[in-house]
Amino acid sequence: MQEEIPLIGLGTYLLQGKECRKAVEMALEVGYRHFDTALAYENQEEIGKAIKRFDREELFITSKFFLDRLTHKEGSVEEICNQVLKQLKIDYIDLLLIHWPDRSYPMEEIFAQLWKEVEKGKIRFPGVSNFTEHHLQNLYDVGLKVPYNQIELHPYLTQKKLLNFCDLNRTRVVAYRSFGKGALLKDPTLQAIGSKHGKTAGQVILRWLIQQNIPVIPKGTSEEHLRENFNVFDFKLDASEILTIDQLDRDLRYCDTNWSDFNY
Repeated sequence: MQEEIPLIGLGTYLLQGKECRKAVEMALEVGYRHFDTALAYENQEEIGKAIKRFDREELFITSKFFLDRLTHKEGSVEEICNQVLKQLKIDYIDLLLIHWPDRSYPMEEIFAQLWKEVEKGKIRFPGVSNFTEHHLQNLYDVGLKVPYNQIELHPYLTQKKLLNFCDLNRTRVVAYRSFGKGALLKDPTLQAIGSKHGKTAGQVILRWLIQQNIPVIPKGTSEEHLRENFNVFDFKLDASEILTIDQLDRDLRYCDTNWSDFNY
């Protein structure tokens, strides 16, 4: 069983159908073992097909669900969990996340129900996504442990305060949208650092994250990009380079929806 979440995984947002299945199959060949999906992505069945011939114990599978499924679709956390397992055709999910916070729902009670699915062996770890310090504190205050919080994280949005808060409370951060929809790949500072190492700006970003021990889930659909994103373990950023990257922070989000609650 994959005890530790791999530092590089494959994000599958907007990947569907044959394109999704092919990307996952190629990623497995390259060496990826963490695959991130969600009920909202509508691609879990294709991912299930792609991984079915692979040793389940070596994989780390993450999925997510919106809280409105509790009132409009599946009806309960248990039923949501069952739906995820059915679509992926697996016996357990490594990590199941509340996709976005919504304080109109009893999030503490819902998260407690996720822990009950852990006790049943259907989930290895429960977690959240896009939660702020206050959202997390509400869970901590009622005695709930939160193993993971998946957040947007990149050199333009370093989230140092939230990172320190999560670390203090033993909540592991997972980074998504780390290329800023491609905008950061054009950053001259990141490109210059990359050229010193014979690497791309994207590889510098990924290395910056994994040197902080932060798992990250970049998306890739071609073998070239999949290999590029995975090939970040053969170089190291020095302290001055990390400081330079940290100073690029602009508190700039590329993923901010009309249901976000980042001001809480």
